[in-house]
Amino acid sequence: MDFTFGEEQQAAVEAAKAVFAGVAPDGVPSPALTAGAVADDFDRVLWARLADADLLSLLLDERHGGAGLDVVALCLVLRESAKVLARVPLLESTAAAVAVQAYGGEELRARLLARAGRGELVLTVAAHGRTGHDGAELAVSARRDGDAWVLDGLQTAVPWARNADFVLVPALNTGPNAGSGRSVLALVPRGHRGAVLVEQISTTGESLGELRLDSVRVPAGDVIEADGAWEWLRNLLVTGTCALALGLGERVLAMTSEYTGKREQFGFPIATFQAVAVQAADRYIDLRAMEATLWQAAWRIGTGAGGALPASGDVAVAKIWASEGVRRVVQTAQHLHGGFGADTEYPLHRYHAWAKHLELSLGPAAAHEETLGDLLAAHPLG
Repeated sequence: MDFTFGEEQQAAVEAAKAVFAGVAPDGVPSPALTAGAVADDFDRVLWARLADADLLSLLLDERHGGAGLDVVALCLVLRESAKVLARVPLLESTAAAVAVQAYGGEELRARLLARAGRGELVLTVAAHGRTGHDGAELAVSARRDGDAWVLDGLQTAVPWARNADFVLVPALNTGPNAGSGRSVLALVPRGHRGAVLVEQISTTGESLGELRLDSVRVPAGDVIEADGAWEWLRNLLVTGTCALALGLGERVLAMTSEYTGKREQFGFPIATFQAVAVQAADRYIDLRAMEATLWQAAWRIGTGAGGALPASGDVAVAKIWASEGVRRVVQTAQHLHGGFGADTEYPLHRYHAWAKHLELSLGPAAAHEETLGDLLAAHPLG
């Protein structure tokens, strides 16, 4: 087996490194010192640079102006973005666009994809439901009414909701038609009649949105009814979150290595102490496990390859490792930095806040352990 990345994937990484090279993790006020959101908008300048580098269209087909790369390439770019805490909806907008490409109608593709790839349209996904633990599609009901769909329900913690042009909302078809009981994906424009946003604040200090839907009518052409569309999109979002957690964890461990190599006690760098070295080694093992499970999940959902369990099983394993691993990495980093790690003039506290957000995003480890248990019960191994 060859586990090396292809030339196009490596080129995407190099382009991402060049774009993110000038990004400062502390470019906005500290969430520890800010009562509300740290900023009114995401980093539009960085967004434009990503568009110019063709990194927003990475997974789109050539006919939509994209490079036609795979999920692994996206995860490689997300990994780099997390190292600098890039404040852009790269995961959400890309994932929504790819879902439209894979499952949406031709008119919807023509209307959205090229503009999304150029950064002119920003998409996001309401993927957390009411609690972040139960399926997001259960939080909203959808029924067909003539040439439109009617949505009712509530989605919490929608990322970048105040600034995105469209929110892709999963919903459960509760109508009497043949598709009853299946999930659909509805594209809801910002400010649409009946759709109300209430601000929420993440641990990162970024603004999230609670999206309240009251008899919201969406044209049938803006609703994706294809079987498996929401499951595939959710798997992609979870896997992308794992890539963000990996990149963040790697940067935090590097910061810890730099600090412990310079900080001295009793005339020696504390990195030379066995207790410090063992803790750092344990966190390195966490990161390598996070990486291995991430690429397995990305490969499964990107290729559609079969396995003993559905691809959602590999995604669940990756998210369990990502949630637990990134938490352990930042906690160890705080411990080894001592009081310096909590200094609001030093960026480590920001990484800790982002790590907590990623740990809980799209379900904590416990939620994915339940998912994995259900899959193992339904697909006995051996």
